[in-house]
Order: sequence, then C-alpha cells, then structure tokens
Amino acid sequence: MPTFTAADGTTLAYHLRGEGAPLAVLPGGPMRASVYLGDLGGLTAHRRLALLDLRGTGDSGTPADPATWRCDRMVDDVERWRAHLGLERMDLLAHSAAGSLALLYAARHPHRIRRLALITPNPSALGMRATPDDRLAAARLRADEPWFGRAFPAYEAWLAGDADFDEVFLPFFYGRWDDTARAHAEPEEAQTNDEAAEHYNAEGAFTPEATRAALAALTAPVLVHAGEYDGGPSPALARRLAEALPGAEVSVQPGAGHYPWLDDPGYFVRRVLAFLGEDGVPSR
Repeated sequence: MPTFTAADGTTLAYHLRGEGAPLAVLPGGPMRASVYLGDLGGLTAHRRLALLDLRGTGDSGTPADPATWRCDRMVDDVERWRAHLGLERMDLLAHSAAGSLALLYAARHPHRIRRLALITPNPSALGMRATPDDRLAAARLRADEPWFGRAFPAYEAWLAGDADFDEVFLPFFYGRWDDTARAHAEPEEAQTNDEAAEHYNAEGAFTPEATRAALAALTAPVLVHAGEYDGGPSPALARRLAEALPGAEVSVQPGAGHYPWLDDPGYFVRRVLAFLGEDGVPSR
C-alpha cells in the first residue's frame, strides 16, 4: 500500500488496482474509505486506478487538526498526491461528495487536469444542492418495487428532519436492490469517518461565485454522469452543473442509482472509457 505525506505531516494512503494509464479516483461519502469503489465495475481491466483514502479514512492517518477535514482544505492533499504520482496532468474521477472536492481542485489547478469525470456528484462547491423534493421525486419512480411501501414513509420523514436515518430506505440509493447492493451497503457505517464528515461541508468550505469564476480557466473536458433513479444529483441537477462548466457533457445511465457501476457495470465502464478516450495517456 503506497503512501505519501501531506503538507501538515499526515500520512495519506492510496491503493493501486488494474492495468493501463493511471486514473486518479476520489471517494465520496463524504469521508468514506475508498474500498467501497471496488474496481468501478471492471474499469481496472482498462485503466490503473489510484484510489485515495482521504485523511482520517481507510488506511490514511488522522490529522492533528480536525479543521483540515473541511473540503477546501483537502485540495492541497490532492495536489500533493498528483505530484507524488508523477503526473504532469491527470485524468481525475470523483464520486458523490468528492465531486465538490474535484471542482475545488479544478478551480485551483485547472492546468493539472486532462479529463474530469464527475460520477453522481454533489455540486455544493457551486452552490447547488439536491433538495428533498429532488430526492422524493426520484424515490417515487420506484413505486412498483416491493419494498417501496415501507421505505418511502421513512425516507420522507428523514428528509423532513422528523426521523433518523433508517436502513429501510437504503434501496433508494441503488438502481437494483439485490445481493450486490446489500453487500455494498452493509459496511458503509464502518467505512465512514462520521466525525470527519461533519467537518467536510463546514462553514467556509465553499465560495460558489469565486469557484465559478475560477473554473472559467478549465479547458479540460468534463463528464457529469448521473443515474436515472438518483435523487442526489437528479439528472436535472446534473444538467445544471454541466451548464456551469466549460466543455462539460452529461450522461444519464438508465436504471442506475447513486452507484452506477454496480447497477450496470458494462454500461458504466463503456461510458467512462468513451469519455476518457483511448489515445490519451497522461504525460508524466
């Protein structure tokens, strides 16, 4: 397991899987260990994934200052990681909450990105958030599922702030609630640093107008990949995000939820590879 040292002395770990040109990967959660990403649906057969464990998660060390768990504070970790990997420019893939981290990185270091793939991203960095209405609208698309009758009222109560998180509505986050999805969901709590997650979106993490202005310098192609059944982001929110980014394109994976590489691995891998291109190996 390779490691490198952050500017504040924290030891950060990452995991290498697969063969081919390197693809740097940032995990979501927020603050979930990168192990949940697996092989991204078989993407390891085509690209060498470098999956970062953010500070205080997975095999990475815990920082002395909890304030460094704030999303914008971790941009420096990503830049130090890029330099450690020896990449002049990198292909970067970010999932879920890491979408905001990737956007902040792109705003600060636009010339270091060759291509940017945002997979079911949270675009809080640009002042965009999935609303309860977005999530409930996506949930209603699942009304024919056998688990819907029990899951929807609990989900609605949680989104309204009237109840705690309940595992009964986990199926809404997956395109198919099958054994693969259950196995993926089961270790989430153990893989997530809840204390760090509370700092991730803390006040001051995001300055949307400044970030939008800085992203004007981003010339790299961007993919915003959404799931048909995902409420955060919904396909509509994904399109709004793409409109705010120069050179961005949107794809919506049919029948997919928040983890599209699980719902249809073949579709996901083909779409991501088509975006990354076969001729572009990041220069070292």
